[in-house]
Amino acid sequence: MALSARNQITGTVKSVSKDGIMAEVVVTLKGGDEVVSVITAASADSLGLAEGKEVTVVVKSTAVMLQNNE
Repeated sequence: MALSARNQITGTVKSVSKDGIMAEVVVTLKGGDEVVSVITAASADSLGLAEGKEVTVVVKSTAVMLQNNE
């Protein structure tokens, strides 16, 4: 599937925690950093997300927040 989004990072699912209709998915990137996504449990099931599965993280720039750590 082709996407126009340029912010795509490949990683491996570390964990999927479902709570009712929502799921928290933790993805480990190559360098060891982690990205956490909260999606519906139905979407996690539909994608077959499970520990060890390789996935692509797509980041939409309007959903990224920054903090000044000074």
